[in-house]
Formats: sequence, C-alpha cells, structure tokens
Amino acid sequence: MSLESEIPSSWREILRKEFSKDYFARLSENVTDFYREEKNRVFPKKEHVFRAFDLCSFEDVKVVILGQDPYPTAGNANGLCFSVSSSVKKIPKSLNNIFLELQSDLGIPFPIDGNLEPWAKQGVFLLNSILTVEEGKPNCHSGIGWEQFTDSVIQSLSEKKSNLVFLLWGTKAIAKKTMIDCNKHLVLTAPHPSPLSSYRGFFGCKHFSKTNAYFQNFDIPKINW
Repeated sequence: MSLESEIPSSWREILRKEFSKDYFARLSENVTDFYREEKNRVFPKKEHVFRAFDLCSFEDVKVVILGQDPYPTAGNANGLCFSVSSSVKKIPKSLNNIFLELQSDLGIPFPIDGNLEPWAKQGVFLLNSILTVEEGKPNCHSGIGWEQFTDSVIQSLSEKKSNLVFLLWGTKAIAKKTMIDCNKHLVLTAPHPSPLSSYRGFFGCKHFSKTNAYFQNFDIPKINW
C-alpha cells in the first residue's frame, strides 16, 4: 500500500513536498504492515483511509472539522471524523452530542443515521489527526507520523486558501490553532463534544449557525447541515 498513490490528485499536488520526507516513508511502510498483518484488525478499511480527501477535494474545502483518530469499534470508522456508516444503529456519544447541538442551534431534526458524507460533499473536510487505529486500542497509532502529515494538511489549507472556517473541538484540536492564519480564516473553538466535556461549553457554542453567518458575509453558499 503506497500512501502517496492513495491520496486523490487534487491533494497530492498540494502535499507533494511531504512525500519525499523520511517520516512519510516510515509512515507508509508502517501502515502497509498494519493492514497486511492479521493479528490486529485496523480501521477504517484501507480503501477508506483517505476518504475525507476523496469526498472533499482541496478546491472544495470550506469548513474543517478536526477529530483525533478513527473509532476503534468494528464497523464504526468510515474515514470521516466523528462519522459512522449508515448501517451503524447506535450513534456514538460524541456524534450524538454534535447532533443535539445542531438541533438546538438551527432547529434541524435529529438525523436518521450518523453518516456525515452529505457534509463532506458540501465542502466540510472531516479530518482526523491520526488516520488509522487498531480494534479496541484508541490512539494506538499516535506518534507514527500521521500527526506530522495532517499538520501539513492544515498548514496548506491555511496558507493556500481564504475564508475557511475551522471548527476545533477539544484541547488537542484547539492546539492546532497556532498553525492557522486567523486573519484569513474564522477559527471557532469549544470543548470536545464527548459526554465528559460537552456540558463545559460545547452545548450552546452555536458553531453551525456562526459558520453560515460568516459565509453569508462573504457571499459564500452556506452549509446545509
């Protein structure tokens, strides 16, 4: 599995400088080994590792939502942060809280499933900072190079685009704010939507309506959340 070849062309050109770096060669080798070995199941499916990139080209990005790493539960991870496949009956708690805030903020009925693909197709780039995980071992692929790669993605978006909205939820996501040019983009921060922290300010943050209000100021089509 060559990571470079799996990245869609619109992103591959933007990120080309990363592919010649030592960390990326090691990352590619490690991820190939993870999917080849049978002792541990790795999520998402290997064809979905770059699904956030597949569904939202660099040119189309309008909003960036940053997660940590894929769900470590079988059947849940689908390559988009916070999202699960339509076949998943039990919506994860953090995603459930995102939907509750969306309902409170914009009066949108609670979705029938947790698949955020319709958001991605409108320019919402649903990026995890770590793109793979092993079953039952959250954050186990931290430190193998994914963070360096996704940091470069965030920096490229900040440098090469204008008037993006970055939604940073939780301490780890908020730490990425230093990579973003706040003079060119809107950066909104809040506690993580997990049950442990959602009541500390995620509920009531109104990030969805604030995003669309910002776009309205620049005559950018709003997101149909």
